[in-house]
Amino acid sequence: MTNKLQSLLNAKKQTSVATGIGGAMHAKLQSVFFLADGAIGDKDIINAVSNVPELREYMGEKSRTEVPIAGIVNGVFISRRIDRLYVNEQTKTVVVLDYKTDTNRNRFYKKYIEQLTEYRDLLKQIYPDFNIHCKILWTHDFTLENVI
Repeated sequence: MTNKLQSLLNAKKQTSVATGIGGAMHAKLQSVFFLADGAIGDKDIINAVSNVPELREYMGEKSRTEVPIAGIVNGVFISRRIDRLYVNEQTKTVVVLDYKTDTNRNRFYKKYIEQLTEYRDLLKQIYPDFNIHCKILWTHDFTLENVI
């Protein structure tokens, strides 16, 4: 096998492994909710989230997971799915949590900002009087980054 073909196969295998890891992490995060009387879901994720107090609220009873959203932004129809959406009617606040499993934060960062900007622009149409914040939850170390 040539070096070029071997490199392509290795890259495909790495992508497949990364996609599998990311999918498994997303599934675990979807099942975690912090309720008034405790938390439900994957115990390891609950422990990791517990170390980031701000996340507990965003993953509470006012949040929903895998929220479909669609609309027109800049004359283009787009359809997306938000990993976790937190809406607080009292404070007029919407928070988007986008889960990223990358260990290299810079590799696709520009793409992530574009994605979150689309989410924000769509949500502004639904929640015109709300403050909208978009955050990345880096799942490899459970840090929360305020993006928009």
